[in-house]
Amino acid sequence: MRTVSIADITLREFVPGKGSSLSFKEKLEIAKTLDSLRVNVIELPQIKDAKADTLINKTIASDVEYSYVSATVGFTAESVDEAWASIKNARKPALHVMVPVSSAQMEYICGKKIDAVVEMIGELVSKCSSYSDFVEFSAVDATRAEFDHLVGAVKTAIEAGAKKITLCDTSGIIMPSEIASFLDELYIAVPELKDVYVAMQLSDSLNLALACLTAAIQCGVTEIKSTVADMGYPKLEDVVKLIATKGGSLGVESYVKTADINRSAKQLQWILQTNRSEGSPFDNGAGSAASVDTPEIRLDLNDDISEVISAVKSLGYELSEDDNFKVYEAVRVVAAKKQYVVARDLEAIIASTALQVPSAYHIDTYMINSGNNITATACITLIKDGIKRQGLSAGDGPVDAAFLAIEQIVGHHYELDEFQIQAVTEGREALGSAMLKIRANGKLYSGSGTSTDIIGACIIAYVNALNKIVYEEG
Repeated sequence: MRTVSIADITLREFVPGKGSSLSFKEKLEIAKTLDSLRVNVIELPQIKDAKADTLINKTIASDVEYSYVSATVGFTAESVDEAWASIKNARKPALHVMVPVSSAQMEYICGKKIDAVVEMIGELVSKCSSYSDFVEFSAVDATRAEFDHLVGAVKTAIEAGAKKITLCDTSGIIMPSEIASFLDELYIAVPELKDVYVAMQLSDSLNLALACLTAAIQCGVTEIKSTVADMGYPKLEDVVKLIATKGGSLGVESYVKTADINRSAKQLQWILQTNRSEGSPFDNGAGSAASVDTPEIRLDLNDDISEVISAVKSLGYELSEDDNFKVYEAVRVVAAKKQYVVARDLEAIIASTALQVPSAYHIDTYMINSGNNITATACITLIKDGIKRQGLSAGDGPVDAAFLAIEQIVGHHYELDEFQIQAVTEGREALGSAMLKIRANGKLYSGSGTSTDIIGACIIAYVNALNKIVYEEG
């Protein structure tokens, strides 16, 4: 029985658009779920935003235990350096070179003729091979390429060190009956293919992807590409079901967990298909105290500063030496009073003691309108450099409207990573506390606020975090 690998390209192929975006936590959740399913390869997209994309790649690389973590490189040597730096600490790191080989796409995407493209493929794969023991080359639009061009590209990639060759039916034109002749001709022209892994990435534009991949498996292909949702490729749960049902007659098996596939696929499809307005701070599924996957933290007076710093980093913060010391001192004070400091305590300590900076923005006034039969609106005035700046916005609720009004004032949309509100005293005049985390340029900034008006506490917390961002950005 031959084992067929399954590579998931959901994160690589997901394109944010109107009404859809993925937060840091959602990307991490997708990767961790795929890893728990024992998907063989999790493919990551090319780095576009150096800070944010590198951070999520590094986080995924450190959390994934079973799967290969494959980072896609660009068309430059610098992009290879960036990709490798982001996943080099993975248990199974891999680099992926994707270059079009059809005439139309070579000139449109690369702006080069075939000879220059083949030379670039050799240079990129060679550069990747200097870092990683497992390098993949994908011949994009392979089924529409001139056969000699495809042969030259594949041979060059193998000679440069590629261990896996992926043939992409990008336009979805190949038929199941054509798979065998296509592969047979290529194996004859490139005998070296027998010494590497061969994968296929099949478009489902004609709804024939499952039939085509069945034919590809019969022809000896060792890996199949899939996505967890409808993204124009075979769906992971359909591929797993096919192998589980017909694997015996095809002589193949897969290590993906069939018992968990339906539940996990539905969970991930929900994440990918949830429609959200791109303008809202809550677009990215900001977690609450009950829902966030918080690390297990339990600090006491016996823990030294290095253990406290390690706990701070596990929450996603990178603090200065001075702020780390302030947090350590505060942890000792709290631990002396209540014996242990857990994750929620540490979050509050960081929000109240770390990176305390001069306020660039001061709250002047705010007015909130909300009800069960009207759209929530917020009018907020902040003062910066002695000048009053006003924002007016509607939102899905009073807090959403308030945050949108602040973003209107500062002219920037930030990802709200986590948001918590709770009562800190009892009675009619009880104080409400809000704590949140904002992600900017790949870093987390926490803010806290307390008021008898819970909406006011939220506004104070947001402005508190905003001032830290403004201070660091100079």
